[in-house]
Amino acid sequence: MRTTIDRAGRVVIPAALRERAGLAAGTELEITPDDTGLRLERVAPRPRLVRVGRRLVARPTAPPAKRSLVDVAALIEEERSRWP
Repeated sequence: MRTTIDRAGRVVIPAALRERAGLAAGTELEITPDDTGLRLERVAPRPRLVRVGRRLVARPTAPPAKRSLVDVAALIEEERSRWP
Protein backbone atom coordinates (compact mmCIF):
# COMPACT_ATOMS: atom_id res chain seq x y z
CA MET A 1 0.00 0.00 0.00
CA ARG A 2 1.13 3.50 -0.70
CA THR A 3 0.27 6.73 1.03
CA THR A 4 1.48 10.32 0.93
CA ILE A 5 2.59 12.95 3.40
CA ASP A 6 0.35 16.03 3.50
CA ARG A 7 1.55 19.64 3.82
CA ALA A 8 1.32 19.45 7.61
CA GLY A 9 3.69 16.45 7.63
CA ARG A 10 1.02 13.90 8.51
CA VAL A 11 0.94 10.37 7.14
CA VAL A 12 -2.34 8.50 6.76
CA ILE A 13 -2.14 4.82 7.71
CA PRO A 14 -4.77 2.91 5.70
CA ALA A 15 -7.70 1.61 7.76
CA ALA A 16 -6.98 -2.06 7.01
CA LEU A 17 -3.45 -1.73 8.38
CA ARG A 18 -4.62 0.25 11.43
CA GLU A 19 -7.19 -2.42 12.26
CA ARG A 20 -4.69 -5.25 11.77
CA ALA A 21 -2.16 -3.53 14.06
CA GLY A 22 -4.77 -2.60 16.66
CA LEU A 23 -4.17 1.15 16.24
CA ALA A 24 -6.87 3.65 17.19
CA ALA A 25 -7.05 7.42 17.49
CA GLY A 26 -4.79 8.57 20.30
CA THR A 27 -2.52 5.50 20.19
CA GLU A 28 1.07 6.44 21.03
CA LEU A 29 3.66 5.41 18.45
CA GLU A 30 7.44 5.24 18.68
CA ILE A 31 9.18 6.23 15.43
CA THR A 32 12.74 5.00 14.91
CA PRO A 33 14.96 5.00 11.84
CA ASP A 34 16.28 1.65 10.65
CA ASP A 35 18.22 0.36 7.63
CA THR A 36 15.30 0.61 5.21
CA GLY A 37 13.47 3.73 6.43
CA LEU A 38 11.29 4.44 9.43
CA ARG A 39 9.76 1.98 11.85
CA LEU A 40 6.48 2.66 13.69
CA GLU A 41 5.80 0.74 16.88
CA ARG A 42 2.88 1.04 19.24
CA VAL A 43 3.95 2.18 22.69
CA ALA A 44 2.48 -0.17 25.24
CA PRO A 45 3.07 -0.45 28.94
CA ARG A 46 5.35 -3.34 29.70
CA PRO A 47 3.95 -6.33 31.53
CA ARG A 48 5.20 -7.13 35.00
CA LEU A 49 6.56 -10.52 35.91
CA VAL A 50 4.69 -12.34 38.68
CA ARG A 51 5.82 -15.56 40.27
CA VAL A 52 3.14 -18.26 40.05
CA GLY A 53 4.44 -21.35 41.75
CA ARG A 54 7.89 -21.96 40.27
CA ARG A 55 7.24 -19.99 37.08
CA LEU A 56 7.36 -16.34 36.14
CA VAL A 57 4.22 -15.19 34.34
CA ALA A 58 3.84 -11.90 32.43
CA ARG A 59 0.77 -9.97 33.59
CA PRO A 60 -0.41 -6.83 31.78
CA THR A 61 -0.13 -3.51 33.60
CA ALA A 62 -2.55 -1.63 31.32
CA PRO A 63 -6.20 -1.59 32.36
CA PRO A 64 -8.48 -3.80 30.23
CA ALA A 65 -10.16 -0.80 28.60
CA LYS A 66 -6.80 0.40 27.21
CA ARG A 67 -5.69 -2.99 25.82
CA SER A 68 -6.17 -3.52 22.10
CA LEU A 69 -8.03 -6.59 20.93
CA VAL A 70 -5.90 -8.61 18.54
CA ASP A 71 -7.14 -11.86 17.02
CA VAL A 72 -3.90 -13.84 16.99
CA ALA A 73 -5.42 -16.84 15.22
CA ALA A 74 -6.69 -14.61 12.38
CA LEU A 75 -3.26 -12.98 12.03
CA ILE A 76 -1.57 -16.39 11.82
CA GLU A 77 -4.08 -17.61 9.23
CA GLU A 78 -3.68 -14.42 7.20
CA GLU A 79 0.09 -14.82 7.22
CA ARG A 80 -0.16 -18.49 6.19
CA SER A 81 -2.46 -17.66 3.28
CA ARG A 82 0.06 -15.17 1.88
CA TRP A 83 2.37 -17.99 0.82
CA PRO A 84 1.45 -20.59 -1.80
